[in-house]
Amino acid sequence: MTDQNPIKAAAKKIADTLRDGGGPQDGVPGKPAPASPTVEEPTAPTEPLPPKADQQGPETVSPTGQPTGAEQARMAQSGAYLTTAQGARLYDTDHSLKAGPRGPVLLQDHHLREKITHFDHERIPERVVHARGAAAHGVFQAYGNAAEVTKAAFLAEGAETPVFVRFSTVLGSRGSADTVRDTRGFATKFYTEEGVFDLVGNNIPVFFIQDAIKFPDIVHAAKPHPDREIPQAQSAHDTFWDFVTLHTEATHHTLWNMSDRGIPRSYRTMEGFGVHTFRLVNAEGVSTLVKFHWKPKLGVHSLVWEEAQIAAGVDPDFHRRDLADAIEAGAFPQWELGIQTFPDTPEQTFEGIDLLDPTKIVPEEIAPVQPIGLLTLNANPSNYFAETEQVAFHVGHLVPGIDVTNDPLLQGRLFSYVDTQLTRLGGPNFGQLPINRTHAPVNDMLRDGMHQTAVHRGVAPYRPNSLDGGCPFVAGADTGAFIEVPAPVAASRKVREAPASFDDHFSQPRQFWLSMTPPEREHIIAAYTFELGKCYEQSIKERALQVLANIDSHLCEQVAAGLGLPAPAATGRLADPEPSPALSQLGQIWPSDGRIIGIVADAGADLDGVASVREAVLGAGMVPLVIAPAGGKIGGGDGAVTVQRTAAHAKCFAP
Repeated sequence: MTDQNPIKAAAKKIADTLRDGGGPQDGVPGKPAPASPTVEEPTAPTEPLPPKADQQGPETVSPTGQPTGAEQARMAQSGAYLTTAQGARLYDTDHSLKAGPRGPVLLQDHHLREKITHFDHERIPERVVHARGAAAHGVFQAYGNAAEVTKAAFLAEGAETPVFVRFSTVLGSRGSADTVRDTRGFATKFYTEEGVFDLVGNNIPVFFIQDAIKFPDIVHAAKPHPDREIPQAQSAHDTFWDFVTLHTEATHHTLWNMSDRGIPRSYRTMEGFGVHTFRLVNAEGVSTLVKFHWKPKLGVHSLVWEEAQIAAGVDPDFHRRDLADAIEAGAFPQWELGIQTFPDTPEQTFEGIDLLDPTKIVPEEIAPVQPIGLLTLNANPSNYFAETEQVAFHVGHLVPGIDVTNDPLLQGRLFSYVDTQLTRLGGPNFGQLPINRTHAPVNDMLRDGMHQTAVHRGVAPYRPNSLDGGCPFVAGADTGAFIEVPAPVAASRKVREAPASFDDHFSQPRQFWLSMTPPEREHIIAAYTFELGKCYEQSIKERALQVLANIDSHLCEQVAAGLGLPAPAATGRLADPEPSPALSQLGQIWPSDGRIIGIVADAGADLDGVASVREAVLGAGMVPLVIAPAGGKIGGGDGAVTVQRTAAHAKCFAP
């Protein structure tokens, strides 16, 4: 990317605005409105204020994917006066219509009924998992080097595609804290010219289960206990550890969760993975198996346990605030999309690793990640509910050139996502919500249903027809049709079984452990000791130690010592895998872009020095915050310095 790139130009403009004292008040991200309020309540009617400079809404396309050319303001409220939902102006919204000042409320009060009825239905069912999320708009720029393996148009050279990305925790409710130990979702909606492509992944490359039929089991086990509804957003309880110690295919994911990966420093410093193996097909019809990776340009960093506890107490919104503030400050987060590629052989294995097993990784040392494009998040949503809460992802939202495999977890997800949206979003037309609308033309012959906002024409929504001139027509490979890869399906008997290659539950967890540095291993030991120490049942602790013994004796012994229990021996010979340095977060140097730097000062500080440091921090692409014992200003006159955080509020702003 060059300095002429519009993304960098936008970031520079924001940085210049901050430096000049404009934009976010006194250079601090988080200003709630685009204009500062007056002390007195405003009384002169004015039109609604525009969004802040860092915000945007969904593109203004029709329910059937047609560009409307309308400004985004057309999607928002308008007019200076309060109205009913039907546009009738109101003279009062503070008092119900009553039979006299002290009389009963009248049933005819249509404004009261409309206002209360809508309020009563403001909430929709939260997601069963990934309920707590944060999101942003952005753009994906393809490098053009993926044409050899896929014909997907959004990966062609020079292609730029709008995206909407949602990050989330898995276990907690919408009101839980950001910095809990948990897996994070990393879901990306690409609004491509060929339709929507959703890459719905996590920050951990493996999953707890190998088959989607076990998904209700792992979620029920990890969620709060059904009798007390505790603990919230935690895996440190009996039902979780009961399940994962009995169902040992969960061991690999559990070990990742107990590592530093379970507490990311920021969404901006978090890797993303597609988890499954997908199939790409190129223009010649040749297919390749791939795994998707998101690599953050700032590197992969985590909080230590003590930092996470402080952040959860002082600022439970730490991660979503960090993401929004960085974008508002012009420090746009970036990730490279990369792929690991494997020959599409009948065995669907690579170096002895079963590519259909979602509890396994392929080490980067034997299958390097090849970067194929750059994701930049450059705008915050203008409305959380309309965008972040209502966005609907689905692994079956595919485009020509990208297809699925027989991974049994992926196969179940192909059903589950649509089924979930029917309940959450009130019917089959959830794709017509503005944030979900494709930017490609839609002529699907689907009609009616709850919340239908398209106004369809014609009389023949069926094929074949002649009354609508035969429209819509089916496409061919030469006119951009999505055609499933004609992969052979083995003739076999119907069974409820897994292949023998799925039975190895310990060699890759051992590889992960052996790849960790000493401090990372200490953190894992501490995490297991804490989590198992929260369990009530002694038998579950003993069973967990047996699982750890099958990973590594030192790991097992240290956790056992913390629990005051004997360490069992492994039930078999431990594997001897090669460590994978790519699994460790330590040992590399990363840029400091977007870091928040605290400048501590008080009444006796050198104010010229504070100004110089602030200017230097801004010039380095970071965000300076002046921290003092109390709020207000330090000094007087033109040289006064605004205090942006007090000591009581600065604990969450670790560099």
